[in-house]
Amino acid sequence: MMRSIISSLLFLSVFLSVAQRVKITADQLFDGVSVQSDWGLIVEGNVILEVGPINKLGEADQEFNYPTGTIMPGMIEGHSHVLLYPYNQTGWNDQVLKESRSLRAIRGGQAATKNLYAGFTTIRDLGSEGAGYADVAIKQSIEQGIIEGPRMLVAGRAIVATGSYGPKGFHPDFDVPLGAEPADAQNLITVTRDQIGKGADFIKVYADYRWGPDGEAKPTFSIEELKMIVETAASSGRVVVTHAATAEGMRRATLAGVKTIEHGSDATMEVLQLMKENNVALCPTLAATHAVTQYFDGWDTKDPEPERITNKRKMFERALKSGVTLVAGGDVGVFPHGENVRELELMVDYGMAELDVLRSVTSINAEVFGLEKLGELKQGFLADIVVVEGNPSKSISDLYKIKLVMKDGILYKTD
Repeated sequence: MMRSIISSLLFLSVFLSVAQRVKITADQLFDGVSVQSDWGLIVEGNVILEVGPINKLGEADQEFNYPTGTIMPGMIEGHSHVLLYPYNQTGWNDQVLKESRSLRAIRGGQAATKNLYAGFTTIRDLGSEGAGYADVAIKQSIEQGIIEGPRMLVAGRAIVATGSYGPKGFHPDFDVPLGAEPADAQNLITVTRDQIGKGADFIKVYADYRWGPDGEAKPTFSIEELKMIVETAASSGRVVVTHAATAEGMRRATLAGVKTIEHGSDATMEVLQLMKENNVALCPTLAATHAVTQYFDGWDTKDPEPERITNKRKMFERALKSGVTLVAGGDVGVFPHGENVRELELMVDYGMAELDVLRSVTSINAEVFGLEKLGELKQGFLADIVVVEGNPSKSISDLYKIKLVMKDGILYKTD
């Protein structure tokens, strides 16, 4: 009798361990490179088992059909800050100085969840902005199943030159908490190693900042200092990404060997071509510029564009013309989490084709960020899948119409 019970339990265990097959079909499928009509896919466990015409797909245990929808890879947010929220709600200084790290971490966990449900199954988070290594903790809480959220690549504290970063405006004898970790010269090696040891997936450094005589952006680190950071990170298998708005800051960062440059507001054609020659990608963060111009300059989008917006548009047009690799990342957190698609809409508005934007937010981001088996819908790739109503290759705003979200084979949203 006991042997019979044990045998039955063993059979049940084996039966339950068999991965369920899920079939997803739709009007069209964007595989990360091109769009196919009447295609679908089958997922087994956390891996894509089949991709192809609907009439050639095998059988599955569960099926989802979206006759007016588009299947696509889970999107990859290239520039986020889960530990920030819009400055028109609470200013950056107050978030850094007045809110505890515990409070910020709890809010940051909710922000991460919003990114996932917006169809972004992976995010690159570029600094905790004064919250220490709370980004590492949020990443770990997702990995351990404590909260729902996307895959996270995190930078930890980020590195700034002494005296350059804020908050500022306080009595010089009063040390306020800073939004990043200051370091200089040989100490850069120690700080880089320390950040890696505490969980940073990559190193973020500010190659320039608003510390000029009149508060204008000026370069901070020398090429030699930036190279120290790049070489130290590379020895651990990590890359360096750089905040840079000035052409000179971008030039120094490029020559030092960084992987991506964030913002690039004053990029010249010469520096963009230098980036292309050195395989450095640009993350333009158009949506952040759009948001702060509304917050701080009182711009109503119904009114003519102010100079800041016109200059950013022209920079993006130069970037398109230069052929530099463009990764999609909006600096979400400056504007609300879950509204990540704002960046993609602006990329289209500023002259990039919808299909190229879709590639940028999926396969190109995956390649630049070193994400293996993500960003495309291929046999053997991880099952990070989104379905949207409509066709974003013709109307990018359809990306707001999320019908299904799957990350690593787990369904988080079905509609």
